[in-house]
Amino acid sequence: MVSSALDAQRTISEKILSNASGKPARANDFVLARVHAAMAHDGTSVLGVRAFEAMGASSVWDPDRIAIVFDHIAPASTEMAATLQKSIRSWTKRQGIANFFDVGEGICHQVVVEHGLALPGTLVVGADSHSCTYGALGAFATGVGATDIAEVFATGTLWFKVPETLKIVLSGKLRAHVSAKDVILKIVGTIGADGASYKALEVYGTTTADLSMEGRLTVSNMAIEVGAKAGIIPPDRKTFEYIERIQPQLSYTPCYADEDASYADELHVAVGELGPQIACPHEVDNVKAVEDVAGTPIDQVFVGSCTNGRLEDFKEVAAIVRGETVAVRTIVVPASKHVLLTCMRTGILETLIEAGATVCSPGCGPCLGAHNGVLGRGEACLSTSNRNFKGRMGADGLVYLASPATAAATALQGEIVDPRRI
Repeated sequence: MVSSALDAQRTISEKILSNASGKPARANDFVLARVHAAMAHDGTSVLGVRAFEAMGASSVWDPDRIAIVFDHIAPASTEMAATLQKSIRSWTKRQGIANFFDVGEGICHQVVVEHGLALPGTLVVGADSHSCTYGALGAFATGVGATDIAEVFATGTLWFKVPETLKIVLSGKLRAHVSAKDVILKIVGTIGADGASYKALEVYGTTTADLSMEGRLTVSNMAIEVGAKAGIIPPDRKTFEYIERIQPQLSYTPCYADEDASYADELHVAVGELGPQIACPHEVDNVKAVEDVAGTPIDQVFVGSCTNGRLEDFKEVAAIVRGETVAVRTIVVPASKHVLLTCMRTGILETLIEAGATVCSPGCGPCLGAHNGVLGRGEACLSTSNRNFKGRMGADGLVYLASPATAAATALQGEIVDPRRI
């Protein structure tokens, strides 16, 4: 642990990377840091293991701190995918990987959080760009490539350039049918897709404090969409109570920025008058007010992904569609088995199915255009996921990104609808 005197005037990222490297670290320094936990999924683990073996490594640094999650093409949609997954299953057994989550367990970022692998004050890496999701718990969490994850698997360490930090302050009370997804879309539209390249975000303010943990996970999840390395929300009582509920008696040491910490810039966003937001094709930062594109025809609605596939999201969708029938094909994918079971036990799933939605097993499928919801040429989808690049869900599809409430209202009408009008 770096002494408190050396921690003075530091951001959360600087403190966590100082602690992980055992040396005082400032923005733009390079440090060799010890990782708390590492994750790869069925897509990236294949490349990671190949690199691991090419390095001549024979055993992982700590089988209890590595998570392998099958979620991107799970269940396998092709013989090739099934064969590759078989090879990774064999590797995890040989290595004694404790946290192997096979088909149906859920999306990697939700699973990592539910199983207590990302904790306040820790350094967590994942071979997936949306690993920044864990920043909602107060961790420095970031995505890395296959070669980097192989290095972590072998040694438990990795070189990092300490990022500068952009401080974001959110103020105001969110209105009905306006959620964390609308807030982060507003931020992305304001900053731009490369507006925080290789910076860390620290998100503060009364709005942030009011957000549920599920909402905070949504905000941190999309930090990468402005180019950020991490999206950190300082842990508070809500954070600690959430961790105690999901995985009791875990030990961790939260990190907080000093009052005089140095930030690259600050962005203040008042959300009291914010309405539902939507990212239009084909850029994540092409953000408009939903009411400005209302009436646009939609062929498919997708509710799920690591951004908005949690219980809170399905509760809101169910409340809007209850007793109604969707007008277009509507695909629902819970982010984990735990979310799926809770939706079953509380009647949410029954409500969604009765409204005409199709429910698929937990995973990423439709989000990346792998299966369970690929678009036909010229079709448009309103999705609660995080990316809408050309070809994302189909070679010639159009993807709009919005909140669960907007998705539910749109599903009922077959065209983009401001949920406040339902």
